[in-house]
Amino acid sequence: MSITGETLVSLAALAGLEIVLGIDNIVFIAIMVERLPPVERRLAYRLGLGAALISRLALLFTLSWMMKLTRPLFEVMGRGLSGRDLILLLGGIFLVFKSSREIFEKVEHTAEERREAASGKSNLTATVLQIMLVDIVFSLDSVITAVGIANQLWVMATAMVLAVLVMMLFAGAVGDFVNRNPSMQILALSFLLLIGVLLVAEGFGQHVSKGYVYSAMGFSMMVELAQLRRRKKALARIDTKPATD
Repeated sequence: MSITGETLVSLAALAGLEIVLGIDNIVFIAIMVERLPPVERRLAYRLGLGAALISRLALLFTLSWMMKLTRPLFEVMGRGLSGRDLILLLGGIFLVFKSSREIFEKVEHTAEERREAASGKSNLTATVLQIMLVDIVFSLDSVITAVGIANQLWVMATAMVLAVLVMMLFAGAVGDFVNRNPSMQILALSFLLLIGVLLVAEGFGQHVSKGYVYSAMGFSMMVELAQLRRRKKALARIDTKPATD
């Protein structure tokens, strides 16, 4: 194992890219753990991101098996579908369904109705299992990106570990912020919905760069943050306004 300046640069670049690619994972976990009791949410974050790391490392250390996933299994409408395509398709469909359902519930139901619907149905085990299933889909992109950037296995593994550790540090704060602000919840769910559509398109061989989605959602988030700040200042002015007789 040789450590050179070039190796360190590739490690830093890959770790940063893995963190960016993990944003959708954090958002999904934040949405999923909202239904859990507050005392279980931190544990769910750790288990969810821990499962993400395990799935990434497992795929990374089975590269020969991963290469077989690209071989066509059968044809649909004249195009061969591989194991990777099927994973992306199923994961994308699940994300579209889950995001659409959550958006509908948040728009159409009151907070009290959502609490009643969630009571007795959400538990830690079921939530972590759903997170683990989506982790496998997100891990494909992560590992493929790692293989394309670095050529040493230990560099790829170290970058993934560093990225997940950083995500563990900030996931709770990001999740709390998203869940405290209903408008951010809708924005986050819209982001997941778009990611799901991209995964379905990818499964059918239509590659669309996630950079477009990240850029659009980043801009939307900046606009929403400005709106939240404006509303906060407006409320502060109302609270400090002297009462008139």
